[in-house]
Amino acid sequence: MARVTPDQIRQMKVRGERIPMLTAYDYPTASILDSAGVPLLLVGDTLGMVIQGNDSTLPVTVDDIIYHTRAVLRGAKHALVIADMPFGSFQVSHEETLRNAARLMKESGAQAVKLEGGVRVAASVRAMVDAGIPVMGHVGLTPQSVNVFGGFKVQGKTEASARALLADVAALEQAGVFAIVLELVPAELSRLITERTSVPTIGIGAGPYCDGEVQVIHDVMGLFPDFTPRHTKRYADLGAAMRAGVEQYISEVRDRSFPTEAQSAPIDARIVERLRRESADQPADGSEGGEG
Repeated sequence: MARVTPDQIRQMKVRGERIPMLTAYDYPTASILDSAGVPLLLVGDTLGMVIQGNDSTLPVTVDDIIYHTRAVLRGAKHALVIADMPFGSFQVSHEETLRNAARLMKESGAQAVKLEGGVRVAASVRAMVDAGIPVMGHVGLTPQSVNVFGGFKVQGKTEASARALLADVAALEQAGVFAIVLELVPAELSRLITERTSVPTIGIGAGPYCDGEVQVIHDVMGLFPDFTPRHTKRYADLGAAMRAGVEQYISEVRDRSFPTEAQSAPIDARIVERLRRESADQPADGSEGGEG
């Protein structure tokens, strides 16, 4: 089966077909999500929180994203894999942005990159698109700017901020992005944006009217113990299942009910018996014996 392309994502919007998207950071997870039919996988800088245990995404590096994207690409054979551009990789200059995006594409194997921002990054987006790099935009709450926003807060609630958000989306569309993530945006504003733009919108905490939805896999599968965002829904509680399994493992190791013969490799009993006899014939101090 051929890999999903950015143009196919655009056509899904034209057909009115909803676009599911999830994060992935490792080979086994990517393989499972890919086999389930997820068309878009994001190697997000959220790995800084759900994988590395940081309290924000800011410490994540380009090398981190490359490492995890390589693992995801080994597991995902069909989905379009997108590498996030972490904090510091696109804020310095257009040239530095293009250089880092090229690294992500070349060294990780990703088919596209994603970066946060609208009007302020539009020129860099255009440079990447002109260089042949498919780009996904990201507006609304941009977690890399959490210190500016004063926390993880809904964006676009005032008329001024809503107009600024519309301008960001228009700038990204003109710059050539193939899709735009809308994060923590009021539902009716997301509906207006989705109706106005030809670019597929992928919501997260942005209501039911976007063209698609993205969620962090650890949130929807119950694998992140620190907190559950309001905008997510838990589809499984793998964290609880894992804890129960580990507790049973500990118990069985301690009471010697695991491992058993079923998990053991056989050997000819005669060999063991000969080795045992030889061992028994040796003096306790390991000397050869005989007279002194």
